[in-house]
Amino acid sequence: MNQKEVNELRRRFRPDKNAISRVYGCYVNSNHEIVSYLDTSLGLLPEEETEMYLTRLKRVLSGGLGRNLIDMIFSTQQVMDSDEHRLLSALRDSKLADAEIRDEFYRKVIDNLETGDDGYLILLACDCYDIPHRGKDGENQMDNSDNVFIYIICAICPVKDSGMALRYFTDQNEFHSGSAGLTVGNTALGFLFPAFDNRSANIYNALYYAAKPAEIHQELIDALFKTDAPLLSPAEQREAFHNVLSQSLDEICDYDLLQTVHEQLRERIEEHKEIQDPEPLGMTSGELKEILKSGGVSQERLEAFTRACDDHFGENAVLNPANLIDSKRFEIITPDARILADPASSYMIETRVIDGRNYFSIPAEHDITINGMPIHAGEIVTARTSDLEIDINNINQDTTPDINNQDITPDINPDHPDNE
Repeated sequence: MNQKEVNELRRRFRPDKNAISRVYGCYVNSNHEIVSYLDTSLGLLPEEETEMYLTRLKRVLSGGLGRNLIDMIFSTQQVMDSDEHRLLSALRDSKLADAEIRDEFYRKVIDNLETGDDGYLILLACDCYDIPHRGKDGENQMDNSDNVFIYIICAICPVKDSGMALRYFTDQNEFHSGSAGLTVGNTALGFLFPAFDNRSANIYNALYYAAKPAEIHQELIDALFKTDAPLLSPAEQREAFHNVLSQSLDEICDYDLLQTVHEQLRERIEEHKEIQDPEPLGMTSGELKEILKSGGVSQERLEAFTRACDDHFGENAVLNPANLIDSKRFEIITPDARILADPASSYMIETRVIDGRNYFSIPAEHDITINGMPIHAGEIVTARTSDLEIDINNINQDTTPDINNQDITPDINPDHPDNE
């Protein structure tokens, strides 16, 4: 699915837009026990409550493609004959009306989802989308439909005890301690089946959602979709990319080369946003190799990089650059200091050797503050012409500047929106 197709379905999750008649589900406690079942008609609920259900279901279609939203691809053999595809198809074909099939699905999730000590709510809904014909001008013709897209959507939401608090009791006109009860949080995991590709059903694909890219819950993916190989979360992809660069480049993996890689990947990400391409951004190992080649890497090292990519990501893997770098952050950490720069200005940081020692050089000409106090450039005692020597002991390595812990984070262009 591309972004336009995701957005088209997202717009349906309003009381007056969708064809969802009922919402099913169950509440599972921390002991993996079903405490209660849910089978309710949205048409009988107050509008505010209906919107709460739809909001949690809609969340399954949020986030970035390739990060929060991951394509699940079934093999031809799975579609023809497999328990996992058969179960999802049965849910869709019955439009969730079969209680036995729903119970089988709940059990599958419960037996294979590890959430620690938290309970959770499983929500299921089925929507029938009468797809409007799209004219040559790109506009939908609402009175001219091509076909109906029937799909199921599942949202898994954490349930937590809100704890004790002072509450107002109207019958007593007094405040007393009491629990506000259990509350349902925002959707953490979910999926849509089948995928909505080329504005029609694709039973060979499903779309999986994880609110936290670092917590995709591979155990649930394995149970529901039986993927051939474990998926790497965006955090794991970034760590693997770092390992690939370190292993293949070894001693030539220096600041200038990494800055080049970061800058070119960041430019690709920004260009993709500017042209508003609905397809997710992807790069092959060959395209990444070209970036390294432009940085002066030898052919021998480039071949080592390709082999390392194949080992870590698989052959012919297509990677999202947004998963490989942090495009909104450029940070240098030494044992004694941290430099945080606007990525667009990272080129201003240079490496220098002074008196046999390595330094990072940062222009320091105007608008300089220390712990919020503005100073003049001439007052920087440790400055050598355009070089800024940072030598701070016991620095706090947390990403949030902490004045009390003497954390100094020189920001280049601190007014840039990416530093908000």
